[in-house]
Amino acid sequence: MLFCSFVILSVSNFATAAVAQDAQPWRLARALDVPENVKLSGEVRLRYSTLAGQFRANRRGGDQLLEARTLVLGEISKGPITFGMELQDSRTELADSGTPLSSSFVDPLDVLQAYVRVAVPMADARSSLQLGRMTIEIGSERVAERLDFANAVVNFTGAYWRTDFKNNDQFHAFYTVFLTSRPTDRQELENNTPSGDEEEWGRRFWGLHYRKANAVPAILSDVWVESFVYGINETDTRTIPTPNRDYLQPGVRFFRPAKAGSWDFDVETSWRTGSRRATSNPADIRNLDVNAHSLHAEFGYTFDVATRPRLRIDYDYMSGDRDPSDGRFDQYERVVGARRSDLGAAGIMGLLTPANLDAPGMKFDMRPNAKSDVVATWKAVSLASARDSWVTAGVRDASGRSGRFVGHLFDFRARYWLVQDSVRLELGASALFQGRFARTAPNAAGNGNTRFGYLALTTSF
Repeated sequence: MLFCSFVILSVSNFATAAVAQDAQPWRLARALDVPENVKLSGEVRLRYSTLAGQFRANRRGGDQLLEARTLVLGEISKGPITFGMELQDSRTELADSGTPLSSSFVDPLDVLQAYVRVAVPMADARSSLQLGRMTIEIGSERVAERLDFANAVVNFTGAYWRTDFKNNDQFHAFYTVFLTSRPTDRQELENNTPSGDEEEWGRRFWGLHYRKANAVPAILSDVWVESFVYGINETDTRTIPTPNRDYLQPGVRFFRPAKAGSWDFDVETSWRTGSRRATSNPADIRNLDVNAHSLHAEFGYTFDVATRPRLRIDYDYMSGDRDPSDGRFDQYERVVGARRSDLGAAGIMGLLTPANLDAPGMKFDMRPNAKSDVVATWKAVSLASARDSWVTAGVRDASGRSGRFVGHLFDFRARYWLVQDSVRLELGASALFQGRFARTAPNAAGNGNTRFGYLALTTSF
């Protein structure tokens, strides 16, 4: 039913807009003639993915998946107060028996956001306090992101303060709890069984983030600086076991936005300290000291021509666990945050995640015209620690004798507006040419090089 609705909406949207290309994009709020204090918007996305050369441990064959995601957001404002609700319906079809389904793919008919936001008057700034269920995206989004590529969006419940200063500085502060994304049972995932998400009151996620605009004008113009500290604190509940993470993560980011005819850069690093347990088993009561760190660095140049081609070199390093038996946990694990923009396609591919990673690379992007954009990347992928795992694959050689080199990853994406700002087509492809570790680790899949592709159609209303 959802897929039929998607096709009908997309085709009707396309047909309506195609008749009058110079008209404004079709919008639901305009069609319904809602009052000025009401906002109504959304999107539906249909994506087919296929994968050959399975890289996950002890797995054979390939994978395919058809994903559909519908998002509808409504807001009603009265003076300084805004009430908002966003519905999410994320479903899949065509999954193979071994396709890695999880709640990041399936979340049928659920409340993604339900909040009240209060504007707070301040001199030389605009501030707001948001309370309730919400999504969060801050800064580079490498720690806190809305996860646009995922079929099911991650959300939180709590309080979020934001201040935007007139000089373009920003301040963010939030204290939230995670939500249990459901369903989790394999049969329910395959059947797209609705099961409302619930707050995990024992799992807390909080942060403070400040962005300083034009921080060093005397040295270099347009340099922005962000400083932040994030924290995760977990305790087991009667129904949800956790690794009892207790993390403190300070960090800093320096960046200069891309601009035609100019050099740009983005350097972000953070350090994570605290403790956690090796597993989520309630019987596991041994705390491991955590000492992990991450680094993303990129340097690029945008050519001053019509297509705005940009070439950059980049490097990603996320620490791994050097010694599995030393009573420490040195792996920089991903809990939330972005990976698509830096580390290639996610979904049923999801070959890389910011954990135990040592990966230099290059990226090229351009905009051939106002309707299209193209991005191509290459990564030479190695493990930061030979004795830790290739996390998303579940492949590990605790002895370290298989080396660290996973392989060369190539990733490509092209997007085109079939109808400007209404219907967009997206094509993506990735390939991993295996290195020594991916071929010889004890539990390596042994299926050869990995090939992945997807085709997506998104209509905005």
